[in-house]
Amino acid sequence: MSRPEYELLARLRPSPVEQSETKIAMVAESEAEGETAAVYQYFRDQTGRQDVPGILKCFATDPGYARHMVDLSSSLLFSDGKLSRRHKEMIATWVSSLNRCPYCFDSHGFFLQVQGGSDALLRSFAERDLNGAALTDAEQKLLAYVEKVNGASFRTSREDVESLIAAGWSEKQIAETVHVATMMGLCNRVANAFGLESQDLLALTL
Repeated sequence: MSRPEYELLARLRPSPVEQSETKIAMVAESEAEGETAAVYQYFRDQTGRQDVPGILKCFATDPGYARHMVDLSSSLLFSDGKLSRRHKEMIATWVSSLNRCPYCFDSHGFFLQVQGGSDALLRSFAERDLNGAALTDAEQKLLAYVEKVNGASFRTSREDVESLIAAGWSEKQIAETVHVATMMGLCNRVANAFGLESQDLLALTL
């Protein structure tokens, strides 16, 4: 499955930046053997990206986890579903900002740019302020719900869902919103705990 953001990244940065030392050790591509090497190649074959991102290396401490993450991210995040890719990247970038994850905010901010997100939108997300973002009323409400799911999911209610339905979102889109937001919460916490640094993708000129 070829991804436009990876094709663009290959042109903008032909030589990937070397990953700095992390708080928890990961297996470098040059040192990968056996099942770990196989899952790294599985990622390359599935996505078309030749350098393996740090977040996958975090999960590759168990190759089985990493393979599941390749499949899950391909089907849930990096494809149109009930939500568009653009809306999924908006959710991913917003959650990464809320969770103060520099690695994921940079990565998904770059992907959001590729999907049409503006510099003003990214600045608003970086400042964790939706008021200045160029969003529709429906998008504002969806991202406010995402913030609640991310920070206090036990406080969400049926009334929240009905409010989103009234704003134009379907119940299946709302369910997918929860799936994307919580998957990103998982990735944010893993990236931060391992100590992944930003790849500086947002510094690239599209």
